[in-house]
Amino acid sequence: MIGKEVFKGVWTLGEQRDGEISSVSYELLSWGRELADKLNVELSSVIIGYGLKEKVKELIYRGADKVYVVDHPSLVHFKPDVYSRILEALVKEFSPEIFIASATTMGRTIMPILATRIGTGLTADCTGLDIEPETGLLLQTRPAIGGNVMATIKTPKHKPQMATVRPRSRKPLSKDTSRKGEVIVKEYPEEFYLSKFKILDFVKDETSQTPLQEADIVVAGGKGLKGERNFRLIHELAQLLGGAVGASRSAVDMGWISYPHQVGLSGKTVAPKLYFAIGISGAVQHLAGMSSSETIVAINSDPEANIFKVCDLGIVGDLFEIVPLLIERLREYKEGKKNG
Repeated sequence: MIGKEVFKGVWTLGEQRDGEISSVSYELLSWGRELADKLNVELSSVIIGYGLKEKVKELIYRGADKVYVVDHPSLVHFKPDVYSRILEALVKEFSPEIFIASATTMGRTIMPILATRIGTGLTADCTGLDIEPETGLLLQTRPAIGGNVMATIKTPKHKPQMATVRPRSRKPLSKDTSRKGEVIVKEYPEEFYLSKFKILDFVKDETSQTPLQEADIVVAGGKGLKGERNFRLIHELAQLLGGAVGASRSAVDMGWISYPHQVGLSGKTVAPKLYFAIGISGAVQHLAGMSSSETIVAINSDPEANIFKVCDLGIVGDLFEIVPLLIERLREYKEGKKNG
């Protein structure tokens, strides 16, 4: 725990990609606004990157009272040592009582490092956050024991209270251009920006048109596909639907598809409007990564598969018969729409 006795305010960690503020930044403000209002404190957002100074007012329009900006050419790309050094300095200077981030690759990487550096706790992958009326403590709810129970965690002795929440688990607040707020640009000595990481290259994932955690539609395949070659059905269906490709851990472990597509506790957490689980039995680890989806469609030959306990529409049958028919009908529909 950091030395200052007075902790006040709720903070969210904004994210940027290629100089543009990511949508998860606005989702977090929806979480943070509710907590800040219950505590009657200010809501602040922290964002680190380059070329952002003219864009951060959007965070105020979406709910922030203050925005802390650290803008430097070396911050174009995420480097955990530099980011954690900056966040540690900000937290020690301003002492927020609550600091939340999204459970994205960045949030899952940086928040444990920061928690260690400042000596506080962290609850990861929360599905719910609230304020305990009697104490004002943050109530952090997340799946536990493989997703079989929901645990509510408190951090009564150490602050800031820190948590990550699952992306797409809240809708951003409506944009309000009449909102006023304060933008605070922080600058640090050049040695703050020195990193032990050397970025050699960036290779874009060309296997999916849409980033998995940002997709409104996810088509995921599992062990029932029986081989890498058959994953073409998943790719084809996802392309027709304008969605992203997901996979179970089994499919990734067998080398049928790369790790960035893995959905579950050890992969990505998704909450699209529509989730297809094709040939996926529904292990609790996988369910924990996709059960917040608005509509779940499952296709599996085993009527006892666990996935049928959580799906909205279940189809018991051979995926090698059902998915090609679905692809064919979608093609016919698209062709008819184009010609009609």
